[in-house]
Amino acid sequence: MQGPKKFEIRTFGCQMNVHDSERLAGMLEAAGYAAASGGESADVVVFNTCAVRENADNKLYGTLGHLAPAKAANPDMQIAVGGCLAQKDQAAIVKRAPWVDVVFGTHNIGSLPVLLERARHNREAQVEILDSLETFPSTLPARRDSAYSGWVSVSVGCNNTCTFCIVPSLRGKEKDRRPGEVLAEVQALVAEGVLEVTLLGQNVNSYGVEFGDRYAFGKLLRACGDVEGLERVRFTSPHPKDFTDDVIAAMAETPNVCHQLHMPLQSGSDRVLKEMRRSYRTGRYLSILENVRAAMPDAAITTDIIVGFPGETEADFQATLDVVREARFSSAFTFQYSKRPGTPAAELPDQLPKQVVQERYDRLVTLVNELAWAENKAQVGRVVEVLASAGEGRKDTETNRMSGRARDGKLVHFTPGDARVRPGDVVETAITYGAPHNLIADGELISHRRTRAGDRSEAGERPTTQGVTLGLPSFGAPAPQPVAVGGCSVG
Repeated sequence: MQGPKKFEIRTFGCQMNVHDSERLAGMLEAAGYAAASGGESADVVVFNTCAVRENADNKLYGTLGHLAPAKAANPDMQIAVGGCLAQKDQAAIVKRAPWVDVVFGTHNIGSLPVLLERARHNREAQVEILDSLETFPSTLPARRDSAYSGWVSVSVGCNNTCTFCIVPSLRGKEKDRRPGEVLAEVQALVAEGVLEVTLLGQNVNSYGVEFGDRYAFGKLLRACGDVEGLERVRFTSPHPKDFTDDVIAAMAETPNVCHQLHMPLQSGSDRVLKEMRRSYRTGRYLSILENVRAAMPDAAITTDIIVGFPGETEADFQATLDVVREARFSSAFTFQYSKRPGTPAAELPDQLPKQVVQERYDRLVTLVNELAWAENKAQVGRVVEVLASAGEGRKDTETNRMSGRARDGKLVHFTPGDARVRPGDVVETAITYGAPHNLIADGELISHRRTRAGDRSEAGERPTTQGVTLGLPSFGAPAPQPVAVGGCSVG
């Protein structure tokens, strides 16, 4: 008998897209498809796209062009395009790439299996883009990528109006899940051995705005502290305008909430922040960091920064460098401003020449790396707890190291020695060297704790959640699924 049709999902963009791809994989498996293993041809290729960066369009259409010969050779192969770029371009995708079978948007990811079947039956492309959310994504099944770490959405959409950002028009207004639903998903993952969850939202700390509780996010963090077996809680990304002292207190008081904060700055110039329509100023931003470090001196703080926003002067850019020096970020995701049609910033005068933006970008990256390296050098001798992971260290095989994340989110490459450490296990080790982007621990392990997550990883098993409140995850043995992640960070 012929086996199930095989699928492959290629993901671009932010953490929200990565988590959406888990939902897409869960739905396809529930519909009878199976993930294609490495090197295996897929019957269905799904692109989950990003629209934030300027080259996102070129990346998608270039990749679609490479698939055209395969589609011509096998007309039964199906190609689907979803995500933010699909929401933006809609039917234009099929006009530019007529070999695409399905186009679906950010509001109807649950329609993918039906659209594939309809395209197969009708022998014509299906384009379905909704203007508002059809089903909250967390009510859909999800095939998780990791046995030890999981994404849990607290909200979708965004109520901010940043002039450079196209996300609110593509993701819609913020919709919040009820706290009980969030905790049910957390508990379901932990029940199967997951040690770490990351609470996810476009603006995670505005959680509660839809049901009128401005302290809801701090309450949610504290409630996660009561989940037995949950060892680490992270969240991304908060917005400075919604960051409260209550959230800082919740982070400091709740033992399993990691002392890690990723909070986008975007610019260190108050004038540019106003043009960006970011409703805070640098004084407010730095005061938050001061309060975080007063409550948690060991906190690692990272950020997003845009260089070359329209009208940015050299003085504006110097102000950004000044804030970076004062903030002492552990690392920063730095971006050259990308003009996106449909955003207010695209219509602003004084769009900067590419060479000016590039030169400033290079100076910013140099400073960020210098400061990060100094911070990491100061970590030498520190004992850290590391959750071993898979795929973090590209040179692990040749260096006989493994990699994982410390509680503060820093990437640690460590030497396991004779210990049989699996992804999902927890080790303690001492830092021997601080590099600009990671920490090295080449001494003997201080301790090694085997976990159920490690057992699941070793067996090649991943949890598949069946919806928000529909019971515990089940486990299967999926094949590897290629995921290319790049571009923006939520927030």
